[in-house]
Amino acid sequence: MDAQRKRASAFDQRVLDLYDDYVHGRVDRRGFLSGAAQFAVGGTTAAALLAALTPQYAFAAQVAADDPRIATVYRTFPAPQGHGEGRGLLAMPRAEGRYPVVLVVHENRGLNPYIEDVARRLAVAGFIAFAPDALYPLGGYPGNDDAGRAMQAKLDRDKVLADLEAAARFAHALPRNNGKLGVVGFCFGGLVTNLLASRLPESVDAGVPYYGGQPTAEEAARIRAPLLLQFAELDTRVNAGWPAYEQHLKAAGVAYTAYVYPGVNHGFHNDTTPRYDQAAAELSWQRTLAFFRQHLTGN
Repeated sequence: MDAQRKRASAFDQRVLDLYDDYVHGRVDRRGFLSGAAQFAVGGTTAAALLAALTPQYAFAAQVAADDPRIATVYRTFPAPQGHGEGRGLLAMPRAEGRYPVVLVVHENRGLNPYIEDVARRLAVAGFIAFAPDALYPLGGYPGNDDAGRAMQAKLDRDKVLADLEAAARFAHALPRNNGKLGVVGFCFGGLVTNLLASRLPESVDAGVPYYGGQPTAEEAARIRAPLLLQFAELDTRVNAGWPAYEQHLKAAGVAYTAYVYPGVNHGFHNDTTPRYDQAAAELSWQRTLAFFRQHLTGN
């Protein structure tokens, strides 16, 4: 394996599924290497397979941090019901005017370069984006995803959710906000998107969970915001919960649209790993922007 980003098709699907287990803590590093060893052929080692699947953040910057169209700054916010204080990246258009705000919620590893870039992409598209870092109480994203996952696993889940609720309230009150708030999240952040729509029905005006876990029936019943749900066909773990969640949304009268992108894996939007699928990522992102424009600006 070389340092270039591979495509998912370069890997046996069982290796990709095993990597999904590793990323989500169902197997440890030793378990991944042991399981992947049977697929390490032609001079490739299990360790090389893991390295090839690990995010390469050199691929992450679709929008440069110093892009002249936007301004970025890290901002802290109060989180009295959580860890006391949170911090995130604020990205906004430089042009004067009011814009809808979108909260960007990361995966289970902190505010990494990919999620920061997603925030910048939103700012270029005409939104104020705020991307909190759940790892801030432990010093923030540590610079690599393995350490980030280990750190996030140590945090109290209820306090993390309280921090992210506080981040949403902070974002909703930002100057230049047009009064509308959207939430987009990926993996863990997809679950949080669903939960924030339930916990903050008076604040969240639209939600886009990417391959996110589902809330309970009771939580779903409190959702009022329209949802755009993005799923990967090969993500059987997350997809297993969708039929029941869909019934809960129907029972609650929630307006929703769901897309299942064929032949792609969990994490297909993350352009730093082989699970990235350009066609699905670009189409899903076009749909995300159109959905937010419809529900947050009326356009």
